[in-house]
Amino acid sequence: RTKLERLRNLTDRELAEELRRQRERLFALRRENVTRQLENTAAIPETKKEIARILTLMREREAASGGD
Repeated sequence: RTKLERLRNLTDRELAEELRRQRERLFALRRENVTRQLENTAAIPETKKEIARILTLMREREAASGGD
């Protein structure tokens, strides 16, 4: 729950920046996996879950502000 709490305390701009960083990390992890350099393969699904958490929070905030 601490990851979610940390994300909830971020501003919208910080959340967007975190999303960008996580997507870049996922790209790098996938590249390492293809080239057989990735040691911790569990990092890929963990990063995907983190991206999903961020997107969910962004949608919640959009819905709360009255957006579609």
